[in-house]
Amino acid sequence: MGIWISRWITRPIRQLGEVSRSIALGNLTHQVKLAGITEIDIVGQSFNQMAQQVRESFSALEVANAALETRVESRTVELKAANQEINLLNDRLRQENRRMESELDVARRLQQMILPTPDDLSQILDLDIAGFMEVAAEVGGDYYDVIQQDGRVTIGIGDVTGYGLESGVMMIMAQTAVRTLIAVKERDPVKFLGAVNQVIYQNAQRMSPGKNLTLALLDYQDGQIQITGQHEEVLVVRGGIVERIDTIDLGFLMGMVDNIDAFISQIQIALNPGESVVLYTDGITEAENDRRNLYGLEQLISVLETH
Repeated sequence: MGIWISRWITRPIRQLGEVSRSIALGNLTHQVKLAGITEIDIVGQSFNQMAQQVRESFSALEVANAALETRVESRTVELKAANQEINLLNDRLRQENRRMESELDVARRLQQMILPTPDDLSQILDLDIAGFMEVAAEVGGDYYDVIQQDGRVTIGIGDVTGYGLESGVMMIMAQTAVRTLIAVKERDPVKFLGAVNQVIYQNAQRMSPGKNLTLALLDYQDGQIQITGQHEEVLVVRGGIVERIDTIDLGFLMGMVDNIDAFISQIQIALNPGESVVLYTDGITEAENDRRNLYGLEQLISVLETH
């Protein structure tokens, strides 16, 4: 009887141990067979409930994992498609950049081609003239030209707002308009600058509204210089002293309004042997050092007076 009772008690306990090991190994279907002993029955019921809950959790996880895998696969396909589209766009962008670089290079070379050459300047016997331009971007908006006709020398200097292809094209337009009017021997400053403004204004409205440029013209003949048009100050160096001539009242910005006739005026100054005139754009005076300080007009004047 004692042996039978001990077996009756230990059998369900061993079964609980086997079930716990089975559950630990992942077999969640193994059930505890209740043996009729109240305390062991309670433990068995707890094991069975735990296994059922674990099975339900695993089933929920399997469903969630399947849904997640489906979403990941779908997202992967979307990402591959997006990546292909990005690669195509990058290829197009690289091609467009190469095309734009080529166009800007052509515009830059056109700018350089229409500047007066040292040979052109050496043919002007009465004056020693030097000119220099270096753009900070691919295409700048600065303009200068020297034209000799019938013993009269016309020097033009201007500055288009901004830089880039549009500014470079407008600079070429200004140069062409000025040379055309000189070729037809138009000398009246109001008609001259008024016509240039009309050309610039009409083209600016088509091309880039808001673009404009400063433009001053200096006509030299027989020791006299006639200045007309609005640009930076004209600096006249006489015996190491710089005389500043403001051009603000001699014209108006080109291309801003359709008619500037009422704003155009002129002044005349004498230029004697040994005296100099210095023309510049704001690329000089507004150049910055590493502390963001501007070079400034005063420093330019100091250099001119020293040298």
